[in-house]
Amino acid sequence: MSDFPFGFSNRDDDPERKPGDESSGSGANNPFGLGGSGGGGFDPSQLGQMLSQLGQMFTSMSQPGGDSGPVNYDLAKRLARQQLGASITPVTEGAQRAVADASHLAELWLDPVTTLPAGATKTVAWTANDWIEETLPTWKRLCDPVAQQVSGMWTATLPAEAKEFAAPMMGMLGQMGGLAFGSQLGSALGQLAKEVLTSTDIGLPLGPAGTAALMPAAISEFSAGLEQPESEILVYLAAREAAHQRLFGHVPWLRQQVLGAVEDYARGIKMDFSAIEQAAAGLDPMTLVSDPSKLEELLSQGTFEPQTTPEQQAALDRLETLLALIEGWVETVVTDAVGDRLPGAGALAETLRRRRATGGPAEQTFATLVGLELRPRKVREAATLWRRLTTDAGIEQRDGVWAHPDLLPDSSDLDTPAGFIDSVLGGGTTAFDDPLAQLAEVEKREQAEKEKAAEAEDKPVDTEKKDKPSDGEGDAPAS
Repeated sequence: MSDFPFGFSNRDDDPERKPGDESSGSGANNPFGLGGSGGGGFDPSQLGQMLSQLGQMFTSMSQPGGDSGPVNYDLAKRLARQQLGASITPVTEGAQRAVADASHLAELWLDPVTTLPAGATKTVAWTANDWIEETLPTWKRLCDPVAQQVSGMWTATLPAEAKEFAAPMMGMLGQMGGLAFGSQLGSALGQLAKEVLTSTDIGLPLGPAGTAALMPAAISEFSAGLEQPESEILVYLAAREAAHQRLFGHVPWLRQQVLGAVEDYARGIKMDFSAIEQAAAGLDPMTLVSDPSKLEELLSQGTFEPQTTPEQQAALDRLETLLALIEGWVETVVTDAVGDRLPGAGALAETLRRRRATGGPAEQTFATLVGLELRPRKVREAATLWRRLTTDAGIEQRDGVWAHPDLLPDSSDLDTPAGFIDSVLGGGTTAFDDPLAQLAEVEKREQAEKEKAAEAEDKPVDTEKKDKPSDGEGDAPAS
């Protein structure tokens, strides 16, 4: 699978424009073969015919009432479910009971090892279809910024005179982009739905808030290649899911910080569509009408070339560190929770860490969806930091670090945790232990500064008032 979003590939080919076909009015500098370098010029009737027939083609591909945004999510959902096929069977009552029992046991084991209470209000067993349905709202947040950037391609590459003539039909061109994105998204989600084990398996809070979800069918397939009993693996994964839910449920800023960092990164993506323009320059527009597969071929020849800005790099660093801290904390508390209760817990932790670090199909799918490799490099370092903090400072101070984003360690702290641990031991978290107390302290300080300033302004006036009585002290009162 490509590591670049929505069917674009990273090519370094020497761009050589194809000469235009003068008989069809296509020129070397005019994408989609509109206009010409010869004497034919721009033919409005040809554009109108092409757009009308393309509109009919895409309307037949989509169902009435579909999405009109940058991505056709109705199409994505249908294609994802088609990729899963008809082999998806409902979760049995026995599997639902096993998931509920494993989650209940995991919560009991987690209670003594963290100050964060249970974050899930319900525990569910999902099929792959359920995962697609329940996580799609979050995928919309993650994919829309990229789609909005790319969707402008369909109109930006038209000649100026073509844009003016086609203004009333720009909506259809937007639909064309939405269908192309929906197709790629559906394929990626269909593959990812077969692989994920829980709702937080890739480190992001994809599911609804307060819902812990496990995938029994995927867990059974995952367990088949391991030596541990499936029941123990289920409890271990339930503990990981419950730990994630505690963190996302009781650290109110965390969900927005994680998803916001992804959105900030995606929103800053810049694209170079010159290769698409070059490929389209020699293509007769009527070819797209007679052979729609040429459109997919055209897209596959395009180039997606992200140009990282300083803002993007900052968002990427922030996201990578935050995901490493989340994974490291979850690994630490789950290890403490299962302890000697699950003899294979250490091997399971290593298996999941390697599964994440090597960038399996789920990792590649995420890169395809939003153009971002979701692979925190410092999970081991983060786990070491949380472990040392637990040993040296205790559970309460360790979990108190999550009280405010400014208290979290940064990337350099993961490399050399001693200084950060010393700051926590020295009371580095006390200022933020109670956000309301912190706010009251700030207000109190601001009020004191205002009173001091007012006192300084009134001082000359007070002196005058004090002088006046002394001037009149010698005056005899009226008899």
